[in-house]
Amino acid sequence: MRVLIIEDEKITADDLAYSIKEVRPSFEIIKTVGSIKSAIEFLKNHPALDLIFSDIQLTDGLSFDIFKKVEVNVPVIFCTAYDEYALNAFDANGIAYLLKPFTTNTIKKSIEKFEKLTQQKDDKLTQLIQHLEQSTVQTVSSSILIYQGEKIIPINFDNIAILYLQNGIVKLHTFDHQIFTTTKTLEELNKMQHPHFFRANRQYLVHRKAIKSAAKYFNRKLVLHLHFPFEESIIISKEKASSFLDWLAHS
Repeated sequence: MRVLIIEDEKITADDLAYSIKEVRPSFEIIKTVGSIKSAIEFLKNHPALDLIFSDIQLTDGLSFDIFKKVEVNVPVIFCTAYDEYALNAFDANGIAYLLKPFTTNTIKKSIEKFEKLTQQKDDKLTQLIQHLEQSTVQTVSSSILIYQGEKIIPINFDNIAILYLQNGIVKLHTFDHQIFTTTKTLEELNKMQHPHFFRANRQYLVHRKAIKSAAKYFNRKLVLHLHFPFEESIIISKEKASSFLDWLAHS
């Protein structure tokens, strides 16, 4: 089985290649490419492949553009850092995907799903790209409505530095240091998939512009430092560290 990996983060690409070989030693990793341009060039000159693992967000754009510009007749397992809720519908259509941060077990399951789908001999790549494009480039709400007595106050997401859960109440801290409460849950806010926010953990959604730096923390975790004083430490787990750094680099 000849495999192409399309991934712009070298550490992630190497880890993926190692895990694929661990799960299926017979698989041959033909090449790893890190951009839309290099992927198109490789696919035009090396069509003899059996499977592609492709990240969705690359340095020079979305990988969907690759499959629009080059005719690809082999299955693709898309790798994504998006929450699984955005991809649940694809399972009904028999679509294989790999959710970051991946593990050996999730890689094994995605390959097993691919192997099962290939037996059906249905080409679902076009349908997959259409569904993922709709989910990835979806309309994002620009504001959140805050209700204060008789008043309804729209707060633009770009003015929100951090959304957080405190004593069971979701609060938002704006860049001009105002604090509001909202009836929405963090799960509901996270499902809006605003590209400038990252779900640091169960308690925090942080805006990219609020982050001053990230530092290594105990047991391969990361701790965030914000541009303004904040009482609590915001910790990124080691499982989320890779996807966070990928988001930080491309957001």
